[in-house]
Amino acid sequence: MDSTPSQKNLLRLRCSVQNYDWGLKGHDSRVARLYARNSGSETRPDSPYAELWMGTHESGPSFVVQAPRASNGVSVDVDDDVGVSLKKWISENPNVLGDKVLRNWGCDLPFLFKVLSVAKALSIQAHPNKELARALHKALPDVYKDDNHKPEMALAITEFEALCGFISIEELKGVLCNVPEIVELVGSAYANQILHINEQDGEEKVKSVLRSIFTQLMSASKEMITKVLSNIKSRLQIESQVRKLTDKELLVLRLEKQYPADVGVISAFFFNYVKLNPGEALYLGADELHAYVSGECIECMATSDNVVRAGLTPKHRDVKTLCSMLTYKQGFPEILQGVPLNSYVRRYLPPFDEFEVDQCILPHGASTVFPAVSGPSIFLVMAGEGIMHAGSSKGEVVTEGDVLFAPANTEISIESESELQLYRAGVNDRLFQASL
Repeated sequence: MDSTPSQKNLLRLRCSVQNYDWGLKGHDSRVARLYARNSGSETRPDSPYAELWMGTHESGPSFVVQAPRASNGVSVDVDDDVGVSLKKWISENPNVLGDKVLRNWGCDLPFLFKVLSVAKALSIQAHPNKELARALHKALPDVYKDDNHKPEMALAITEFEALCGFISIEELKGVLCNVPEIVELVGSAYANQILHINEQDGEEKVKSVLRSIFTQLMSASKEMITKVLSNIKSRLQIESQVRKLTDKELLVLRLEKQYPADVGVISAFFFNYVKLNPGEALYLGADELHAYVSGECIECMATSDNVVRAGLTPKHRDVKTLCSMLTYKQGFPEILQGVPLNSYVRRYLPPFDEFEVDQCILPHGASTVFPAVSGPSIFLVMAGEGIMHAGSSKGEVVTEGDVLFAPANTEISIESESELQLYRAGVNDRLFQASL
């Protein structure tokens, strides 16, 4: 397909913000600062700013900004700046997606790009696979709004904490010995199944026993959960006088303050506690249990907002669905460090076709090129100022908070005027390599 000249240019986007109550408040939130710069709006100091959404999802759409840039690089801030939604614009110009993306996913972006600012833990959750997503959407469309799966990746901007996947059976045996309150909650019969199993019993048997005890835990009565959490809290406070509490025990006490009498606090003992340094990434497939705990990150995922929750949340809980859908895979998750593409750019490639993320840190006065790729990209300027060119077109001044859409088959070159930090989301390169 041949693109018209206008379809080879960068499109500036005005993006949407989500004010979920777990977000960092006011100017403490990077999401708030980016959104203020992107939209020209004021930041409310007492309001939480949780997620900046960049993409075509109807729950947080991006819009094509029609107004030109002022000479100082600042967007002209009038309501008429926001024109059509990015999704509508793409539907009218489908060739900007490239042939392979159009064939695989139709006339839409297959990925959703976000920034998260996390002040307190998100829910214990998992995202359904495609088949389950279709079934849940059909049965409960008001709760499960998409029929698509939602694999995702979190790339730490600051130190970032998460719970992700189940600890090994050997570690879980240690938990049952050291946290007697859990045995009290689930009953000795379930606990003994774990204590007497070993890896020689086979992977499916181990997963079956883990599923049984986890389902029993998550299905406990509110009265029992309140009692057991109180006992855990009291015991740990006493023991902290004579020994140093473990990181997991300290986390459980933090979570209890955020979500008193919530079963999700107790379930944290079952999960891997992951601490990412800036520049490290964690990816999560369908049906993998997780909960982000604190920090700020870039997030990218398949275009979906399907979440099955069962703890650490005031929102709708679906314990039965969550416990039945999980993979019950055990062991510490893989941490991605990124692959250097050149001196300034690192690429994070999760095992999902829908997306990849590039991180670019460009020193003052440096330049780099993002070669033309066969799918669309979204660029986010996190900090600094520079000039961005699409192909041989005249450069655009870009600064913190700018979000730009680049059509498929468009080379992007960037020059920095101060240290420039930006991120690019695009379709996973492996999809295009496979077709060569």
